[in-house]
Amino acid sequence: MQLEKVVQYHKALADPTRIKLLILLADGERNGQVLAEKLGVTPATITHHAAKLREASLLNERREKNTIYFSLNHYFIKSYATATESLIYRKTKGGNEMAQDNENRLRDSVIKNFFTKEGKLKSIPVQLKKKLMVLEVLISKLEMGRTYTEKEINEFITGFHDDFATIRREFIMHQFMFRENQIYELNPPEMWANWKTLS
Repeated sequence: MQLEKVVQYHKALADPTRIKLLILLADGERNGQVLAEKLGVTPATITHHAAKLREASLLNERREKNTIYFSLNHYFIKSYATATESLIYRKTKGGNEMAQDNENRLRDSVIKNFFTKEGKLKSIPVQLKKKLMVLEVLISKLEMGRTYTEKEINEFITGFHDDFATIRREFIMHQFMFRENQIYELNPPEMWANWKTLS
């Protein structure tokens, strides 16, 4: 699974047109027609390549009437690149002992503030860093390598918080889990969105 996710990311990039498309979008959001004109291809070609990039979570898109606008998903472009490097070099997370102590204290503080003594989640944090910490606590209670039905995931989340749909979506969005044909499985920890890299 670990290799599959990394390969999917690099397959999405393995095309000159897709790389050019991403370079153009680095300057800001653009619609398909403008991208087609700049790259000298048809709008259908842009749609095809954008779909590949979107599947790998590298693009965002929004519709305004009949026009679709594309923009980069900066977060996942950077996190996939970092995950690839970590997988290849097997880098250890964290830094010196002092930094590790500070991270542990921060994590403990967030857990204390957002979870009851019984382990229930009081609320879903708004701040991304705290949200990722909370999601990491929840996801660590699932079994690596096991597949789950959507019903099982919903029941698992409901044991901590009523809003299972939002938390389930956050699991996918931040790469803690992947979903295929309504079956869920944990991604390797190297693929998880890492709160330690956020300022």
